[in-house]
Amino acid sequence: MSTDSAAAEASSLAQGLRLVRFVADREKRGRELLGVSQLAAELRMEQSRVSRLTQELCELGLLERGERGFRAGPGFFGLAASLNVGWIREAGAELEALVASLGLRARLSIREGFRVILLRNSTNDAVPGSFAAPGMVTPVWCTGAGRALLWDFDRAALDGLLADVNFIGIGGPGAAHSTDAIWQLLVRDRGAGFVGAHEEFEHGVTELAVPVRDGEGSVVAALSVLGSRDRVTPKAALAADALRRSADRLAAFVPVHD
Repeated sequence: MSTDSAAAEASSLAQGLRLVRFVADREKRGRELLGVSQLAAELRMEQSRVSRLTQELCELGLLERGERGFRAGPGFFGLAASLNVGWIREAGAELEALVASLGLRARLSIREGFRVILLRNSTNDAVPGSFAAPGMVTPVWCTGAGRALLWDFDRAALDGLLADVNFIGIGGPGAAHSTDAIWQLLVRDRGAGFVGAHEEFEHGVTELAVPVRDGEGSVVAALSVLGSRDRVTPKAALAADALRRSADRLAAFVPVHD
């Protein structure tokens, strides 16, 4: 995927987040609900883009369509509430510890179908103009966090999850574009003990990730660190160890079936 295409993908994510924030803020202030054409006018976006984004956001539960317009959906409120609950609250300190020890950006993510949803990110990952913020949605197959969330999948489960996915045009220059290729990467990652993804989603970005498990050993989230290749690669082994220790500490706070 070209730099322009990667930038377009990032732009789409940023617009989706902007749309959710705008709708939630209007609802919080008791303003009237808006439909697609009104949202497009308010946000100065193409109506076709707003129509597509609202459909995707409704599918994720981050928005819902009412009779008079769009409002924040149950997924939005569930995500907001989860940020103050138990192990996810503890994750904030773990993310900042990873930043302090490694000098890289850090994230905690969960999976919703074949999408990854960002729950928390480190303070150095939330810079002005960045599209990285809680609620950000990325593909499960071409991100380090995504593959960590697929860690326990066998081939049949992976085939079932990605059966209807169109890989074309999504991801960075290192992205896999078939289930076969993704399976091969999973096998490689398991051998290494952590996920290593170079330019699979964002151009010029390397991401390392590990799964976070609950008390029964089920994968419930992914911890990851990100940075440029020249910053991440020399410390990959150190970063992987730090991620695993952090994931183990978080596991102590994760209730079963959280």
